[in-house]
Amino acid sequence: MTLADVVPFAEFTDNDVLLYATLSSREEDKDPIDNAIITKTQQILPEAPRSYKAIEFKPFDPVSKRTEATVESADNNRFKVTKGAPQVILSLAVDKERLQAKVDEGVNAFAAKGYRTLGVARTDTQGSWQFVGLIPLYDPPREDSKQTIQTAESMGVDVKMVTGDHTAIAKEVGQLVDLGTNIMPAATLLDKSDSEAERMVEDADGFAQVFPEHKYHIVELLQKKQHIVGMTGDGVNDAPALKKADTGIAVAGATDAAKSAADIVLTSPGLSVIIDAIKESRKIFQRMNSYAIYRIAETMRVLFFITLSILIFKFYPVTALMIVLIALLNDAPIMTIAYDNVRYHNEPEKWNMRQVLAMAALLGVIGVIFSFGLFLYAEEVLHLPREIIQPFIFLKLAVAGHLTIFLSRTRGHFWSIRPGSALLWSAVATKVLATLIVVYGWLVPAIGWNLALLVWGWSLVEFVITDFIKVPIFKRL
Repeated sequence: MTLADVVPFAEFTDNDVLLYATLSSREEDKDPIDNAIITKTQQILPEAPRSYKAIEFKPFDPVSKRTEATVESADNNRFKVTKGAPQVILSLAVDKERLQAKVDEGVNAFAAKGYRTLGVARTDTQGSWQFVGLIPLYDPPREDSKQTIQTAESMGVDVKMVTGDHTAIAKEVGQLVDLGTNIMPAATLLDKSDSEAERMVEDADGFAQVFPEHKYHIVELLQKKQHIVGMTGDGVNDAPALKKADTGIAVAGATDAAKSAADIVLTSPGLSVIIDAIKESRKIFQRMNSYAIYRIAETMRVLFFITLSILIFKFYPVTALMIVLIALLNDAPIMTIAYDNVRYHNEPEKWNMRQVLAMAALLGVIGVIFSFGLFLYAEEVLHLPREIIQPFIFLKLAVAGHLTIFLSRTRGHFWSIRPGSALLWSAVATKVLATLIVVYGWLVPAIGWNLALLVWGWSLVEFVITDFIKVPIFKRL
């Protein structure tokens, strides 16, 4: 943040504007505006501020939008100085009507160049406020702001500016970052009916001259229109709006109050990290969606097959021990779903239970059909004894179950997105372990390599057929 040439009013000089602005600043607050003013004054008037003694200091108040200090000069002359929003400072002055047009002209002229403006005033010997001048501040948007907004909008996120700056400044900034220039004073919302205010909030690119109560109201109006609202902020005055928003985001360097009210606290400067958070959250949603489809499909596949086998054939296709082994073998791949490779969507995500249940039912029913097909083949064609059929079916449920994970993780064909290494190798390892268990008869009767390879072939055929059935149906849901 840098200062441009100040504009003194009446009999005041450039040095007066800088001096009184410095006296109404406090270096230990580490405020970027105060720091910029103090640095500039130290370059031009290094000794002047030392001639004054600070009696009282009132830090910036987001409601009054100004700082104020009571100071005493070397000759014991006590007076007050203040700086803040130009319109607020002007409202204190005794001759505000006369200066109104000149102040507005100065603010608008600086805003057209992208400058924010501060007003400075001091009291005279009678205690009346005198408008001293204007200080233009150049605080350009971060280099990544334009790209961040473009990326957010391409991902279906409507970005709106909410600022305490003057409307002219907000419009200039909106133009610089391609946000739009449909910026309106927040106070205009208070005079409108709820329906009209809701429409204005939706259509606006942003709001300027915002007070704390306006922020809360803006969030509330958007939520009434069924929008999911994210809100960024850093100050104590932002806490109510951060709490009200569906996702409150405290930016880097935010106050403790803002952090407590927020759902997310940024540790890096800038807003580009919000885009990273959106991308990551959508990836998490995809993993959750994939897990839901897999979990429902696998439950249907195992539960329906075992239940129908008992009811129709009076036969337990797997023993209780085998069910426990299947559950244990499934645990490792299921845990690694959290680290799977997924692609985030460019549109906001929402739960589509119709799609989840339909796809899970499809995968589950096909699994049941192929399981019965293999059971009947083993009994009617291979004439295997039922004590061998049980480990035979156990291996089929284990292998096909893990392959179902790769069917549920993408809407396209299974090869369209490369699985995460942890998921792939955990699935391979557990399938190999299940194969060794039945081939060598660890805890279950041995079936040998020939029958094990038959199960693998059968499961792979089921996997490919199911994948080609799944893709066109997924597109229709």
